[in-house]
Amino acid sequence: MYRKHLLQLFLILLLSCGTWSAFAQSTDPLEHNWLNEEQTAKIQIYKATDGKYYGKIVWLKVPLLEGKPKVDFRNPDKGHQNDPLIGLLLLKNFKKDGTDTYTDGTIYDPKNGKTYSCKITRKDKKLDVRGFVGFSLFGRTTVWTLAE
Repeated sequence: MYRKHLLQLFLILLLSCGTWSAFAQSTDPLEHNWLNEEQTAKIQIYKATDGKYYGKIVWLKVPLLEGKPKVDFRNPDKGHQNDPLIGLLLLKNFKKDGTDTYTDGTIYDPKNGKTYSCKITRKDKKLDVRGFVGFSLFGRTTVWTLAE
């Protein structure tokens, strides 16, 4: 009887380890915290329940302005100009396109309050984040680095 319980416990542990390792391996390499090119902000990229990828600011090198949290004062929507920058959603609606490319998303630039079409290409521990209007040929690429 003792042997039976020991065997059951062993099987449960074995299955649990297999399940956890399979779960851990299912995380996409994009799903991490990334430092922007200037290293003034950390952006957490995650996969939402809709299957798309999003990114929000989770850290700022200088989070305060005159003793108060920095806000999105350049937002064209006056109702959002007092939203804090920490927690602000910068990346929206990205779909994985191949192994290391994510497309069909947008990036919001709080420095000027504008939203651009965007394509992300992962290169090991770096991301090429290309914002553009119309065609990706006409745009700008910034390089983010893995923060973890």
